[in-house]
Amino acid sequence: MDPLALLALATTTFLATHFVSSTPLRAALIARLGEWPYRGLYSTLAFVTLAWMIWAYTSAPREGLLWTPLRLAPLLAMPFAFVLLACGYRRNPTMVGADRLLAADDPARGMIRITRHPVMWAIILWSAAHLLARGDVKSLVFFGGFLALAVFGSISLDRRKARTAGADWKRFAAATSHVPFVAVAQGRNRIAWGEIGWLRPLAGLLLFAAFFLLHPWLFGARPY
Repeated sequence: MDPLALLALATTTFLATHFVSSTPLRAALIARLGEWPYRGLYSTLAFVTLAWMIWAYTSAPREGLLWTPLRLAPLLAMPFAFVLLACGYRRNPTMVGADRLLAADDPARGMIRITRHPVMWAIILWSAAHLLARGDVKSLVFFGGFLALAVFGSISLDRRKARTAGADWKRFAAATSHVPFVAVAQGRNRIAWGEIGWLRPLAGLLLFAAFFLLHPWLFGARPY
């Protein structure tokens, strides 16, 4: 099979495994397998298809530039992405198994006041920045797949939570926004820097610095 076609197939399979959770098939599988066996199977398939996707990307030749690569895009976007990633796992009601946080008196705290999907926005920034920096066909398929996953996956997650969490999700959604800072700008929430603290943002920036320096050895491409 043509390497680019193989990458497209791997990316499509990777996306399909993730969007199962937004279809009635998820409930049917949980009813048949149980919650934790389903999660185990889901995680295994996600890992295997991700590995296939990465292998297909590295095996495909870089050809067919679609635009002039914007090489500085990751340098500008990735510090914010790493901070969102480092802060996004703390008291995040949208994470797997964290539904109980929706019932809290103040479910939107810390980075969740800025966006209810900080981890997804980290992926959006990472994939969009690298897509712009590469500019070739195989990167459009690879990073475009992650961009589609983060954008449409977060929207699908909102819809599923609205169906399953009822009033708790409605209250949470009213105080938060998908797009960063929208809820704050609309007066539905506020930024509380004390809840975010300095340790996690610093850890995110240090992680960015490490990846920046090690990028040529880890991924075979210089970010500078």
